[in-house]
Amino acid sequence: MTVLKLIYIIGASLLAVYGLQALLLTLIARRTLFDETPAPPPAPNAFPSVTVQLPVFNERHVVRRLIDAVAAFDWPADRLQIQVLDDSTDDTSQIIANSVASHRRNGIDITQCRRTLRKGYKAGALREGLDEARGEFIAIFDADFVPSPDFLRRTIHAFDDPSVGCVQARWGHLNANVSRLTLAQSLGIDGHFIVEQKARNDLGALLNFNGTAGLWRRSCMDEAGGWQEDTLTEDLDLSYRAQLRGWRVAYLPEVTVPAEIPVSVDAFKRQQFRWAKGSMQTAKKLFLAVLGSSHPLWRKALGIAHLTGYAVHPLMLLNLLFLLPVMSSFSPALQFASLLSLSAIGPPLMYWSAMQSQGIPVRIRVRRLIVLLGLGTGLSVNNSRAVFEAILGVRSAFKRTPKFAVTRAGKDWHTSAYALPSDPTVWAEMILAIYANALLVYSLFNGFWWLFPWLSLYACGYTYISYLSIRQAWERRGALRHGLPAVQEVGD
Repeated sequence: MTVLKLIYIIGASLLAVYGLQALLLTLIARRTLFDETPAPPPAPNAFPSVTVQLPVFNERHVVRRLIDAVAAFDWPADRLQIQVLDDSTDDTSQIIANSVASHRRNGIDITQCRRTLRKGYKAGALREGLDEARGEFIAIFDADFVPSPDFLRRTIHAFDDPSVGCVQARWGHLNANVSRLTLAQSLGIDGHFIVEQKARNDLGALLNFNGTAGLWRRSCMDEAGGWQEDTLTEDLDLSYRAQLRGWRVAYLPEVTVPAEIPVSVDAFKRQQFRWAKGSMQTAKKLFLAVLGSSHPLWRKALGIAHLTGYAVHPLMLLNLLFLLPVMSSFSPALQFASLLSLSAIGPPLMYWSAMQSQGIPVRIRVRRLIVLLGLGTGLSVNNSRAVFEAILGVRSAFKRTPKFAVTRAGKDWHTSAYALPSDPTVWAEMILAIYANALLVYSLFNGFWWLFPWLSLYACGYTYISYLSIRQAWERRGALRHGLPAVQEVGD
């Protein structure tokens, strides 16, 4: 029992550290969060050559939308090169070929780049594309993003600082209002971009390129070692390697690029799994390099906390699993851990601040925050598996997040060939939902009133995410049984 108490206290202490980090970043961001948006930069005096890379794998529903958006960039045609890095194995390739041919007839320098072997997944495609890239700067967009025509004009000025090797824009949302799930995800993304990324940028801390909606200086990429596929988050990896070599990553919160949020809970879980596992793989790879770098101690500490941020999920899971023996022994460790849990105010305040900065009414903020916190808690099984696989060195393929061009409520996506089967972690989530609800009742009958908010969060989170997985699987079977029409590619 002593060992269990010790593990419980260590877990609660580590969770407190991550909570305090979120609180610190939120307080830093709030100093200027509600200031007026800066005026747009003046038109660039020079127009450097830019290569835009569009890595694509089986994106029939959204790829034309992306290509049309990039082809409309307000940039001199002789200074703009567009590469559609197409690794597709379905009719996406034909859609790309038709779109590329149409834009080439209009004088756009755009090519479809096909590989015979999908080696290295996204990182491999980006690296091979660089062999034919002519741009001094490299812009990258995933298939679900829709940049505005003035994107390059609003971002290129950041490279006037010769130390800047990468520029990241803020992610926006094309379909936040489709469902409670997409609303909760949009809030999670806003917390990261409106608050966390801004705070890191303001503070001069290490931060990351998010894989899309940004630009790289080609010389920076080459000096940092280029794209490498030994992690599932090649973007985070290259970002840190570049900063360890003295380059800066600049964040421009005033430039927003909208993107499609996953409407399927299983697609969302797949995305989170890849981000969690890739982040921990990058942490393993670069931990000693960050620790031994010439950066100040505070920057190293924030960087390591950033790289290992997904560790909160197994810590949450272990805390819940060990709670019953600690409660049954009426250990003082429980009260000590409860005091540490006050640091958990950090993440909710971060998301609250993101909504406040957008002028969202208080009652709506409360509803969205409750759903997001429940969703984040419910994900702990999925993300814990990802973290443990990374720590143990288990290799896995880069699995993309399917997109369906669903930008309005009521549009069916269940019959698309891209729809995923239900993730098997749903069974563990259901068991934990029962366990958490039982602990909730036990705590009330035994006077552990201060645990009620946390156990309610666990109980609601696991119940919600398992219910959502089962409901969407049931809806998919029903849609297929009744022969509903499949989702059509935008423009058909």
